[in-house]
Amino acid sequence: MNTLVIGSGGREAAIVKALARSKHSNKIFILNGNDGVTEAECVTDIDMSDHQKIGEFARDNKVDWVFIGPEAPLSEGLTDTLEGDFRLKVFGPRKYEAQMESSKAFTKALMEKYDIPTATHKTFMSVEESKAYLKTTDFPIVLKKDGLAAGKGVIIAHTLEEALNGVDALQSENEELVIEEFLDGDEFSLMVFVNGDTFIPFSIIAQDHKRAYDGDKGPNTGGMGVYAPVDYIEQKFVDEAVEKIVKPTVDAMVSEGMNYFGVLYLGAIVTQDGVKTIEYNARLGDPEAQVLLDLMESDLLEVLMNLDEKKETKLSFRDEYVVGVMLASKNYPDTPELGNEVVIPESIQDDCVISALKRTDDNTFVTSGGRTVLVLGRGQTIEDAKTDAYKKVEQIEFENDAVFYRKDIGHRAF
Repeated sequence: MNTLVIGSGGREAAIVKALARSKHSNKIFILNGNDGVTEAECVTDIDMSDHQKIGEFARDNKVDWVFIGPEAPLSEGLTDTLEGDFRLKVFGPRKYEAQMESSKAFTKALMEKYDIPTATHKTFMSVEESKAYLKTTDFPIVLKKDGLAAGKGVIIAHTLEEALNGVDALQSENEELVIEEFLDGDEFSLMVFVNGDTFIPFSIIAQDHKRAYDGDKGPNTGGMGVYAPVDYIEQKFVDEAVEKIVKPTVDAMVSEGMNYFGVLYLGAIVTQDGVKTIEYNARLGDPEAQVLLDLMESDLLEVLMNLDEKKETKLSFRDEYVVGVMLASKNYPDTPELGNEVVIPESIQDDCVISALKRTDDNTFVTSGGRTVLVLGRGQTIEDAKTDAYKKVEQIEFENDAVFYRKDIGHRAF
């Protein structure tokens, strides 16, 4: 089978690697790819926003499956065009269904209507209303930009001043802002493959590290590291998330006339009142995909085909731990400083999932985005995997503070 992966980040590089392992895989294309992808033919002359040209390319190259990685093309209706105009098989929800990620207000309203556990919240359309409400609330409190923000549209405000500044940063007039209670507890990420009323939850969970600096300090990012599986969170809480959140959400989407086909990412938290929803995303997480797909033993293409036909399918994963440490460009997540040199020894390049590095020589790259590369460590224990990851990180050369990384990925597991 021929496949086309849409996206240029580390998540898409991991998807390509998983597809390449499939016994059903023939030719793999990736739009636009990056300099770390070696298993696919990179298509660089089509813009991701040109849906018609993408469809024409897929048709002309006899693509059997299109796998859309990032949230932006989903929210812009790429699936609608590829399915509607070109009759292609696409793994990734249509624009309407992608609102599960692209609109926090939409998803909150759905959860409220169907009594799905989440934080209490209010949605405001004006800056003045948001600020007036904040003057009546307790702290900490959470502000969420309604639309897409590359994982950086959330502010946890501990004081009124922080909250008011947060409104200015996240909300424009006539734009929705969700303000919700702060939930305290252990967070985890659960990926679920969904086709209408059928869903397949991953049998292992991951734990992302959103804050920029050690000790969960600093601004929110798209993710500074991740590990899986997460053993210290008991299985009963994962089961509770499936039964009380995922299944009711799938049923609610069907009741609302949605025909969801793709990944539904649940960001969940274990609170004193049970497991609750932090957020939903309409695609694989990044960097979660890099560790979860590394651990996956199931044939990804076969899983997609079975899901398409609503056949019963179980996902299998290697009995091992994987820790991923993200190297981010200087000044990320504000305005990353780009063009700095990073040298990755050939001996560890297979364990480095590149997202934003441009190759200038065999082992030499320059930074070309905020989050540059996720370094994977593996082991029979979480301790061994963490040690392995940081040993590899230490082999990467860069000048001064061209990139930075957290030193405590996986700390909650200890």
